[in-house]
Parts: sequence; structure tokens; C-alpha cells
Amino acid sequence: MSTDTLTIRAEVEQEIAGLTLPVALARTVEAEGDRAAYSDKVGIDLSAGYAPGWRTVTWTALREQALDAAGALMAAGVATGDRVALMASNRIEHVVADLGVVHAAGVSMSVYNTLSPDQVAYVAGHAEPSVVVLESADHLARWERALAESTSIRTVVVIDADAPAGDDRFVTWDAFLASGAAWRADHAADLSERTAGISPDDPLTILYTSGTTGNPKGVVLTHHAVLYECVCSLRVASPTQHNEFISYLPFAHIAERTLGMYIPQVMGAHIHLIADPALLLGALGEVHPTRFFGVPRVWEKIRTGISAKLAAETDPEKRAQVEGALATGLEYVEALQSGSTVSPELEARFRAADAGLLSFLRALLGLDRCEWAASAAAPMPLEVARFFAGLGMRIYDVYGMTETCAAVTSCGPDQFRLGTVGRALPGIEITLAEDGEILARGPVASKGYYKQPEATAALIDADGWVHTGDIGEIDEDGFLKVVDRKKEMIITSSGKNIAPSNIENYLKESPIVGHALVFGEGRPYVVAVLTLDAEIAPLVGAQLGIPAGTSLAELAQHPAMLAVAQQAVDAANERLSRPEQVKAWELLPVEWTAESEELTPTLKLKRRVVHAKYADVLERLYS
Repeated sequence: MSTDTLTIRAEVEQEIAGLTLPVALARTVEAEGDRAAYSDKVGIDLSAGYAPGWRTVTWTALREQALDAAGALMAAGVATGDRVALMASNRIEHVVADLGVVHAAGVSMSVYNTLSPDQVAYVAGHAEPSVVVLESADHLARWERALAESTSIRTVVVIDADAPAGDDRFVTWDAFLASGAAWRADHAADLSERTAGISPDDPLTILYTSGTTGNPKGVVLTHHAVLYECVCSLRVASPTQHNEFISYLPFAHIAERTLGMYIPQVMGAHIHLIADPALLLGALGEVHPTRFFGVPRVWEKIRTGISAKLAAETDPEKRAQVEGALATGLEYVEALQSGSTVSPELEARFRAADAGLLSFLRALLGLDRCEWAASAAAPMPLEVARFFAGLGMRIYDVYGMTETCAAVTSCGPDQFRLGTVGRALPGIEITLAEDGEILARGPVASKGYYKQPEATAALIDADGWVHTGDIGEIDEDGFLKVVDRKKEMIITSSGKNIAPSNIENYLKESPIVGHALVFGEGRPYVVAVLTLDAEIAPLVGAQLGIPAGTSLAELAQHPAMLAVAQQAVDAANERLSRPEQVKAWELLPVEWTAESEELTPTLKLKRRVVHAKYADVLERLYS
């Protein structure tokens, strides 16, 4: 470890010495008090799509409700270290319940809303929560088997769902909070003592990774690790204004949890909670956030939508103006990379392009106030990052995993390079193993997997290095590039090592391609299966003369659409070496979603699921 890394780590450690999340929150409440903390759309009629209006809670009111929830949990018998499982959308009650668990010295577990009943039963059986908080009838159905089999669950709190008759474990959310307020009136000292007894090294949360194979594993994260992550992230992000943020990814995802819960609770912010990601674009237009995070698929969808509108411009002069402005934006952002400088001439050209068009386009997206935009969870296609650079936006790629409390590397205003995930965060070490696997070490590392010592030993070696399972490259300036998942690298029958995500990103640059999977392990050549983008493909189809109302399955078989897909494959192949080129492909008549199980809740491919579901298609491509 370098002396600089040790010095910086010591500085951060000093800043958070003895700190726990309840202490950090109390400081934020003292500073922010009557300012808005969280807003959501509960009670707003969204039947016809996005609608304006918010339900809002201040920081003071949030903490009071959290303490009522903590009192209710203690009254229900929750002891220090007990697990409490939460399945709910992004709404105020989810945050209140989570903070209630924290103040009661329990361990909160937000569980993905899309888990099947069998997966929920596994998590419940493994974690043995004493209390479960559920939002809807759908969530109740997903927990039905777990509730029938569990011997640990003593209380089930339902927010919107109707409790089944005859089960005295159930209580409504309002009654639960009321019971907590009554309990606090007589036991305030007991709650204060419980909260004060929390140690920085105590577990704060257990997150069961969505995983692309096998049963999920419970990642244990401590107060200390989370707070170190928060401070490091803020140092790199360098915020200059009060944070307005939109939270729309599941709180079971470490990035959303860090950005939508922990960092705001440490530094203050106004977080707008969106229960349905389909409403994201409307929320962007209303909130105009100062910070925005999206997994690559979200950025791809935004780019595809605006690209389709720009492509529809028929006036050659206007098209030339747009293309010129985008070229200037890209040149400017590329000049902001580490090691580059912006000339006065380029600065002037960019300011003119920004005033004339680029700022208008960012405002249309609701990103005109955004000073920090980031992506993580999967490699960001370079062409997508370059597109937003054309709009004058730097998308700061971030790299990490649940097991490292989110980010271990990040781009930021002072460390930015397109095509990389930045440099190591302050006090964090990054290196590569002999086979190119990315290793990380530092205070953000998980203590391991809950009740899985063998898996923990495989994750963290004797020297404290976390084995990420990703293959990477580090350049001479310390910028990290992620190549692909170690287990997902393809080795063809001729021994060629191929990174499938790189090829897939090229294929998805076509606006009609929603998802792509590349296959070729042990085979003589690479093949691909593609799906259509359900929003863009019909629009392209209309331009090709395909009748409106044609189903996605019919579009996937239409000769005109197949020709566009062939163009996408040809364009990708032109940029690939011969062994990497896609020799055969098929356009599937379906969408891939988390519900249909081809994707994780954070929209990453479950390769083995696709391999199994479409084994016949893959075999046909080799026949």
C-alpha cells in the first residue's frame, strides 16, 4: 500500500471515528430539520401515467416516524442483531421502516420485489427474520410460502395489503406506528440506550444479491463500511449544491441504497422516490435533479429515445446544426479527461453550442441541473457515453459490487476518462491478479456472506483482497477498465478468449435491439440471440411501412425488421476481430425482463437462464 493511500485512509477513518448511521442521521436532522427529506407519489392518481404532485416528509418528521417504528419493533420483541425483511417499492414507508430497524439495532434487509415465492422462501429460511414489512397484495403472495414455513417470523406489517383472516401475526402499518409511539412514551430511555449501544462494526444491513446463478447470498455490511463508502464517494463527486435526487431502482440494490438512503442521511438532500421505473422520464422532467444515477440500460433507453427524435429531423440544415453541436460537445468533454486540456477556442465554441442547443436538449431530458451523472452495475457502452458527452454531459462510470459496499473506483470531476470506471476511491486499493481479475481492498469490504463461511473464504483471501470475479485492465494513470465477468468470458474451440459484453454493447447500439446475448463457449464461432426494443421497434417499423399495431412477435419475423437487425450485426462485426464476429443470429419474438427471469432486477443478463431457455435456438444457430 502506498503512503498516500495510507494517509488518505487515515483521514477518512478520523472523520468517521465512532460514527454510526443513527448518529450521522441525528446530525443531518439538526442541520436540515424542516427541509424536505423524501417525497413520493403515494396518493397521486397515476392511472393515466405520470402526474405531478408529491407527498413529502421533512428530516425531523422522518426521524420521528423512524423512532416510532423502532419502538414498535422493540415492543414486538426485536432484539439487537435481529433481521427485519422489507419488501416494498421506493416510498417513504420503506425508508421509515429501514431507519426504524437501524435505530432498534436490528439488521434491515430490503428484498427484491421480483423474487419468486421459492426464492423468498429461501431467503426467509436462511436469514430467519423476526419481522417482515410488506407493501402490496403481490408481495404478500410472494411471501405466502415463506410465512407458512417460517418459525422465526413473529410479526408481519402490511402497508397497503389486506391482512389474511385468522393470522394474529399481521398488523397494519398505521397501527404499527401508533403502537410504537405509545411504547416510546413509556420507554424512551430504553430506545435511546438501544440505539446508543450500536457499534460501528455492527451489521447495518444484509443484502441478498440478485445473482445470475444459484441461490442469492446475503452480503453483510457494517455501519463503518457504509459510512466510509459515503465519505469517499462524496470526496470524489465533489457536490457544489444541495442535492436533489431521484430514487427509482430497488433499495435491495447497493447503489440505490447508498445513493438514495445512506448518503442523503449522512449529508442531507431531497430524495424523490419513484415506485415504478416506467415513470422515470416524467419525474426527470418535473424534478430536474442535481445528481442522477442510471444502470447502463437506463442510459441506453434515454439515448435511444432522443436519437430517434433527432433522426426524424428532415431539414438538412437543422440536422447539420444538431450534428455540429453534438460534435463540439463530444470534443469538449473529451478535452476534460485527465491529462487533457480545454483550449480557449474550444471553450468558446462549446459555450456557444451549449447556449444554442445542448442546454435545451438537456433540459428536455430534465438533466439541465445535473452536475453529477453516473452509471454502474455493468460496463457502459462507450458509444452511449460518447453520445451524452455530445450533449455536454460527463457520465461518471463507477465500479464496485455489493460485497464492497458499492463503489471502489469512480470517475469524477477531477478523475475522468471515457471508457474507464475511474481510479480507486480515497484509501481504497485496486490491483489485478495474474489472470487479470480485479482485486479490491479497504474499509468498504464486506465482513462476508451471512452464514456461508466457505463462500466468504472464496470472496476474501488471507491478505484481505476481495476477489470481484471481473477481468480488468489498469492504465498507466491508474484508470481501471472492466473487460467482463471472469466466468462469462468465452473461450472458443480454437482457444480464443472473447468478452461477450463488448460484442453485446455493439449490437445494442442499434435502436431496435433491446437486449443481446452472445454465445460461443467451446464452439467454433460466435452466435447471438437478440430481442427487440418494445418502445423503439414499433416506431422504426412504422417508418418502414409496417402497419401500426403489429405485435412484437410479428415484428421480429418481418423481413424489413430482420434487415435492420442484419445491419446491426454487420455494423458490430465491422468493429470486431474475425474470431469475435457474430456468424449467425436470431431475433426472438419476446421481451426479456426481470419477471420473465432473463434479467436480474437491475437489468443484467442472467446468461445461464437464457442459455437454458433458448438452448434449441442456440443449437439451431450452429446447425
